[in-house]
Amino acid sequence: MIKNNLFLLLTIALFSSPLKGQVAHAHPSESEVAYKFETVKELPTTPIKNQNRSSTCWSFAAISFIESELLREGKGEFDLSEMFIVSNAYKDKGEKYIRTSGHINFSPGSSFGDVFSVWRSYGMVPEEAMSGLNYGEERHVHGELDATLAGYIKALVKNPNGKFSPVWREGYQGILDAYLGKSPDSFIYKEKEYTPQSFSNMLGLDPDNYISITSFTHHPFYTQFAIEVPDNWRWELSYNLPLDEFISLFDYAIENGYTVLWASDISENGFSRKGIGVAVETDQANMSGSDQEKWIGRSPQKMSSALQNMSEILPEKKITQELRQLEFDNGLTTDDHGMHIVGIAKDQNGSPYYMVKNSWGEVGNYKGFWYVSKNFVMYKSTNIVIHKNAIPKEIRAKLGIK
Repeated sequence: MIKNNLFLLLTIALFSSPLKGQVAHAHPSESEVAYKFETVKELPTTPIKNQNRSSTCWSFAAISFIESELLREGKGEFDLSEMFIVSNAYKDKGEKYIRTSGHINFSPGSSFGDVFSVWRSYGMVPEEAMSGLNYGEERHVHGELDATLAGYIKALVKNPNGKFSPVWREGYQGILDAYLGKSPDSFIYKEKEYTPQSFSNMLGLDPDNYISITSFTHHPFYTQFAIEVPDNWRWELSYNLPLDEFISLFDYAIENGYTVLWASDISENGFSRKGIGVAVETDQANMSGSDQEKWIGRSPQKMSSALQNMSEILPEKKITQELRQLEFDNGLTTDDHGMHIVGIAKDQNGSPYYMVKNSWGEVGNYKGFWYVSKNFVMYKSTNIVIHKNAIPKEIRAKLGIK
């Protein structure tokens, strides 16, 4: 999801210590932001983690989601390894890159489908069995790893010997192992020996119970398609729903005890480093109503200052299926970031928001959590993953999900 660009450098160079998701969220003083939030419902989650300088939000978000699923099932709190997923995903990506002669996206970004494919094929391990910090850093710093893997695999595709050496996989795997550590064949966890598969079996969750869902009009509704974004290199399928049914899943899931794995474009100005995300209306021709009239005639500089500081309640766009599609078609909605929605809140005007667990450490005004408006979620979501039982029966029937 997050790619190697300036936005990546601005967003993931963050440092923190863990935080339990169930502690009271520290709200900023009134002088800091205009927004005040009241929690409507918050579901259990594990401590905030920090992907630091790595493009691995897709793994951190999905692991957080799986850890919450274990809490929901009453199986206790687990700290699972993100880098076990990353290493095995890179392994599969290298193989497919060679077999397609370089015609897939080779970057550290990926999609949620990658996590569930690795889980299904390779199993799962706890963080203590594979931290992925084998290269002299206390936090994840993947610039050298990513560049080295890309250089190696892209040189191979050029096929300088006229055929591939039988040891190319050993060299590629050697890079992964040197930086992230070897994926363990077996390990001891709480005085018992496991393999990755037996540990996954012990967890008692089935990766096939999790469904990816999106909402775009360039494919028929109630069918599946591979979302056309570079990081979906496995071409994993998502079910397609109309926007009203898509957004209804968020509240239905949370109200019934299920968290939501969320992929979104966060390059919008309204996604603030202060921990707030809103779909800001900047076209004054579209502004109407008492909350927006005060913005008419504002200079771009004053609008920019308000966006940066969140010092006023900002007017939001009216989101439609057509606007959402236009943003995607024009390349203005991209697969930037993966996060974990764990609750519902409302601001002082009663407007609905979602409580989002991020993987940038204890940053922002809410110690690693974001409050993102329902409008923003409707506008910029690329897809979600939820347990199939978090989908209402009538929608499951339309999709053919049992």
